[in-house]
Amino acid sequence: MRSEKLHFALQACEEGGVDFDDVAALLMATDEDGGAIRAGAEEVLLRYCGSKVRFRGLVEFSNVCRCDCFYCGIRAGNREVQRYTLGREEIVEAALWCAEQGYGSVVLQSGERRDEEFIRLTESCVREIKERSRSARLPRGVGITLCVGEQTRETYARFFAAGAHRYLLRIETTSPELFAKIHPPRQSLESRIQCLRDLRETGFQVGTGVMIGLPGQTAADLARDILFFREMDMDMIGMGPFIAHRQTPLGKQIKDDPEGKRRILDLSLRMIAVTRLVLRDVNIAATTALQAMHPLGREMGLRHGANVIMPQATPVRVRRNYQPYEGKPCMDESVTQCRGCLVERIKGLGRELSADDWGDSAHAICRINRKI
Repeated sequence: MRSEKLHFALQACEEGGVDFDDVAALLMATDEDGGAIRAGAEEVLLRYCGSKVRFRGLVEFSNVCRCDCFYCGIRAGNREVQRYTLGREEIVEAALWCAEQGYGSVVLQSGERRDEEFIRLTESCVREIKERSRSARLPRGVGITLCVGEQTRETYARFFAAGAHRYLLRIETTSPELFAKIHPPRQSLESRIQCLRDLRETGFQVGTGVMIGLPGQTAADLARDILFFREMDMDMIGMGPFIAHRQTPLGKQIKDDPEGKRRILDLSLRMIAVTRLVLRDVNIAATTALQAMHPLGREMGLRHGANVIMPQATPVRVRRNYQPYEGKPCMDESVTQCRGCLVERIKGLGRELSADDWGDSAHAICRINRKI
């Protein structure tokens, strides 16, 4: 039977008056109540966003990174990873293949660099992809999301002017204590938050997200994360389970724990569902990290309120060198195999692919229209 506290929390979500206690109650609900939360999230998704799943063709064009995050396999201090940066033509061709497949949108993702050579490469790729992807099906060209880390406001303006219109910058956690435990001192939570503000002021649709299951993380921390998403008026959320790479300081400390892994997966799915209940009309990704935790992880994410999937479009020859976490799926599948697999997974859920569509969130569309 649904508890009284859970009943009032779900009612608060329905009425749009959810507070910290409501969010915490939903996150800490029993497994018995989890079905009601999942069903509620799916109903909200269908009501506010519809049943279609948005594809974002993922092109991981460089694993060179200046950051030294304590959990990430492509951190600057990892001497075991083979570094690469794709050439402009290969990046553009990968993005154009996505447009030809009807994805409508691509994500250009890399490690974080701030040097002028990298900025010019990114800028020129965005501009060329936009120009060459314009067609009868996509008169504005393919939609472009960037995920290239913290940059200056001036750099964000250059990327936006080139034609990118969405930007994903995960905050990883809003807890200052947790952030300090998983990053070196020169990386700050304050800087990350300022970058999110700069991105919005530049004109981007902005996304962020957190890792779920960090050592020492509590339900209260996650509740504050969700309220941060709302406070910052985010358009899209990309989050997933914490999986430290074994070639990192945190990865070397964590022992194999199947039961703990199951709890983190369950909490990650609950986090997606509660975020959907609270934020309603944003885009939420069913991340590849979910599939790293369970073979059907991405389907589970879609059933808990997610509506975005990012199929691999990174060339297979470099894909294994871009592994921020252990167990990343789709390492050896061709781009065609990856697409076919995901389309069948989506059909199996009674959902369909949103073809030839940028797939902007309903939240972003409403926010932009209010300003017009």
